[in-house]
Amino acid sequence: MTAVAKLYTLSLSHPGHAARLMLERTGIEHEVKCLTPGLHPARLRAAGFKRGTTPALKIDGRRIQGSREIAAALDEMRPTPPLFPADARPRRAVMRAEEWGEREFQPLPRRFLRWGFRNLNEMRRWMGVEVVGMPAAGVLARVGAPQAAYFARLSGATDAAVRADLEQLPSLLDHVDRLIELGTIGHAEPNAADFQIGTTARLLCAFDDLRHTVEGTPAGKLGMQIFPDFQYRVPSFLPQAWLRHLTPAATASPASHEEAPDISAAPSA
Repeated sequence: MTAVAKLYTLSLSHPGHAARLMLERTGIEHEVKCLTPGLHPARLRAAGFKRGTTPALKIDGRRIQGSREIAAALDEMRPTPPLFPADARPRRAVMRAEEWGEREFQPLPRRFLRWGFRNLNEMRRWMGVEVVGMPAAGVLARVGAPQAAYFARLSGATDAAVRADLEQLPSLLDHVDRLIELGTIGHAEPNAADFQIGTTARLLCAFDDLRHTVEGTPAGKLGMQIFPDFQYRVPSFLPQAWLRHLTPAATASPASHEEAPDISAAPSA
């Protein structure tokens, strides 16, 4: 490789972190370029990518987008240490788990966040202050509402979709637990499915509304193992009525609500 690989991502992007962790796992020299949320599609197209989505990787003269596509490319370029098993049967199992992780599990925290950014000034302010570090975050929270609505539409982050996601979250966590029991993921030497699924579980653990749904499960433990140093904590914002199907221990603890008050009743812009 003649040049350092460059990964374009967002600081909250769990598939972006999956790509970064896989680059670290394979030992490929790289730099990470965190883009400004909302402005990233234009920046990526200016960098020569076909789509305005992250993660996006420039490596060895190639431009690759998507966490699964990046995993396949890295496995081809640097097969040791492996991201996929060498034997055909376990390799197929890891690839199926990876594909399930991208299709079924990965969209949940993205839709939750984009629903919050669309509906709540306080969530947009949190993004501006805590994630982007912007000045005048309160003003930007108000003027950014149309952009937030656009990205929510892209993700299908409707009330109905988010409620359905929350309803199926326990069964999705059970599926991750089964993959761990089967030995497809959860080994000491992580594979591509570990990174795909574990980063999603880790982001869910960062939600005050969902932490105690996830963190004590095998899925949550996998997330903490794969990505222990995730730096953000997402304040409570999901309507409590949508969380009632979860057990009492599955919602945020009283202490966490005292530190980060529920903002689900905040006025929409």
